[in-house]
Amino acid sequence: MPPLPSYLLALAVSLGSAGVAAAQSGVGRPDLTWRPSVPLQGSLVLLVVLSDGTDSVDAVQGELAGEPLHFERAADGFRAVGGVPLEAEASVPARVVIERAGGTSDTMMVALPVGPRRAPRERLRTAPEFVQPPESLAERIRAERELLEEVRSRAHATPRLWSEPFVRPRAALVTSGFGAARVFNGVVRSRHFGVDFAGQRGAPVRAANRGVVAFVADLYYSGTAVYLDHGAGIVTGYLHLSRALVIPGDTVARGQLIGHVGASGRVTGPHLHWLAGYGGVTVDPLDLLRIENLRW
Repeated sequence: MPPLPSYLLALAVSLGSAGVAAAQSGVGRPDLTWRPSVPLQGSLVLLVVLSDGTDSVDAVQGELAGEPLHFERAADGFRAVGGVPLEAEASVPARVVIERAGGTSDTMMVALPVGPRRAPRERLRTAPEFVQPPESLAERIRAERELLEEVRSRAHATPRLWSEPFVRPRAALVTSGFGAARVFNGVVRSRHFGVDFAGQRGAPVRAANRGVVAFVADLYYSGTAVYLDHGAGIVTGYLHLSRALVIPGDTVARGQLIGHVGASGRVTGPHLHWLAGYGGVTVDPLDLLRIENLRW
């Protein structure tokens, strides 16, 4: 397994405040902290199980919002990144099992407070068939959704493949942020589950980090799409491409060219839609960049 990323180590002294919970073990210091103390809807959160050397912790398991957490050993304990659903309200449940030397364990049930995400409403025009697809396409759309759910779930079974910070897939202007309400042709249809980058047709699209190509296909809404499995639950997607340059099973490096900007699927013009998921939880992909730079 790659060494623990530097941002996971550095987040112990993040400028953001931390939430705290203690296990019922009689230990003098908190067993569990998380940063930020109040994560936003649709964001990443760092969970840390502390060890002060007087109470040996052998391993940590857990889940957040129903998704497994992948704790890794660090200098001061165990750390994992999790995802807060965009639809979460006041809090999100976390369950952490701390396995100690000698076979004892503590199970912690914590409700992490969640802050609201402020996002604008965007009015867009697109082809009518993408606002109200014909009934004949319902099965295709359902099957594509199930395939993508499987891709995202499999990332929990993949060991972490990355050790360097994530990078943007394009050095371009962000034209639409995460979480905005999308009004297509006057009808509210969805939230924006990613970030859009400007780009002319044929402009380069690069892998945000090392990973394995988990899925390449032409999807109804997403057009030509590439999904990368980075392991430890993290998946990134690159949508509306004009061309994909990789195939499933390829291992790609951070910054590697994987496709070209296009206007396939439900779009208003050429651009890259970049998304990120922690398993089945969709999060703001820019969080992958912010945590590297301690921008909590």
